[in-house]
Amino acid sequence: MPTTPVTAASSSPNGVQESIMLELVDEDGNTIGTAEKLAAHQAPGQLHRAFSVFLFDEQGRLLIQRRALGKYHSPGVWSNTCCGHPYPGEAPFAAAARRTYEELGISPTLLAEAGTVRYNHPDPESGLVEQEYNHLFVGLAQAALRPDPAEIGDTAFVTPDELAERHRSAPFSAWFMTVLDAARPAVRELTGSAGGW
Repeated sequence: MPTTPVTAASSSPNGVQESIMLELVDEDGNTIGTAEKLAAHQAPGQLHRAFSVFLFDEQGRLLIQRRALGKYHSPGVWSNTCCGHPYPGEAPFAAAARRTYEELGISPTLLAEAGTVRYNHPDPESGLVEQEYNHLFVGLAQAALRPDPAEIGDTAFVTPDELAERHRSAPFSAWFMTVLDAARPAVRELTGSAGGW
């Protein structure tokens, strides 16, 4: 696997995993400190900065991903195009573009801010808690996907009706509907009548 800012930060030269730090924030999104990633997600959770990306194709279909089975949090469930956490001091926009490339092998087109949402979602399967101040982004996926199998088990482009059917029949991340609903105004602006979102 090529060395990226993520792999450089998470693995030492001898291959030993090192802690990834997250940016803790107050209720207004102001930085108040840092915490180790796993510790921030252990109950009751620490409020931290995150991002969620929603990319669409030219037909207005949403790109969703099924998280790899090896993920420590919410493995094997469907979720939005990409989500993650900025490094402390990293701009959420830069983090969103970076992680989209690292996970999917593409650089988003017309990536734009779509607001923020704050939520508290426990994950019953793992016992971990998502206490997040989440920065939302929408854009287009206009290149062939090259998913990293360590991050992504599957991908699909879906219409609103296809998403609703899949959401009824397959497990999704605890945060998915919260972030999608918060991003809908920007999604509608991006896709216009093409998407029907």
